[in-house]
Amino acid sequence: MMRAGLLLLCLWAGGALAQTVDVRPQGRPVVDSVAPLRPVSRPVIEQVSVTIARPQVRPTGLVPPPPPQPTLDNRPSVRPYTRPDLARGAATQPQRRAEAGLFAFSPTAVRLSLRPTERPAKITQRAVEQRIARQRGALCGDPAIQGEPIGRINGRGRCGVDNAVRVRSVAGVTLRPSPTIDCRTAGALKAWVAQTAKPAVGSSGGGIASLRIVSHYACRNRNSARSGRLSEHAFGRAVDIAGIGLKSGQEITVLTDWNRGAAGEALRKMWRGACGPFGTVLGPNSNAAHRDHFHFDTARYRSGSYCR
Repeated sequence: MMRAGLLLLCLWAGGALAQTVDVRPQGRPVVDSVAPLRPVSRPVIEQVSVTIARPQVRPTGLVPPPPPQPTLDNRPSVRPYTRPDLARGAATQPQRRAEAGLFAFSPTAVRLSLRPTERPAKITQRAVEQRIARQRGALCGDPAIQGEPIGRINGRGRCGVDNAVRVRSVAGVTLRPSPTIDCRTAGALKAWVAQTAKPAVGSSGGGIASLRIVSHYACRNRNSARSGRLSEHAFGRAVDIAGIGLKSGQEITVLTDWNRGAAGEALRKMWRGACGPFGTVLGPNSNAAHRDHFHFDTARYRSGSYCR
């Protein structure tokens, strides 16, 4: 009986506790009106006036007067110039000039402007005459090629030269004797002398003065053979050079200097540098016929220059 009462009491207490405790989330309360937003106050920016400070004109009374220019009356005193290597009391030439009043500031100052003196009229006239002579003797439209025009040369069979010229010098280097060639060969020879021969020799012996020519226009076959193809000499397109004369009077020869020291190195540079301006370049290593000279011609090949 007591157990039944306790059971009823527990059931009643659990029901009461279940009715009083609610673990469900509560709803958000309903707000009837929303409070107005408070306006944001912005800082007030004050306008500041900026005044640019410009330099003021200096009053006339505050401008310092210009320094007086030295004249013969108000020039500063000059300390006499003395040389310690002279005996005491001996007046030097600058000292005497200073005492005589010929120096304004210092006895070592330059009184006159260091301007170059005018060129004498004789030198100017000589330069004009040389320029006129160069223009008068210019060949192939190039003042660096000097000589005289010849014109058409008619040779035996197919030999001959169109617009032949007799060249006296190229790039300031004399040709001895003057070869008879065409303008294309003359232009190639000038380019070789200026770009290769002169730099190869440099200042040795004073530089190049002349070239010794051993063959130019000649109606003959290659290597002077009795038969075969005509040489480029037969058309004025070749020149043979055996020696390079120096301003000192010495001569570099292909025959004796090809394998000798600095002269031989210069000759090899000349041989290599000719391969380009000329179409055919032959030297001592090509064959026995060219052991004593260079053969240069302006023949053109599809494969390029032939150099041997």
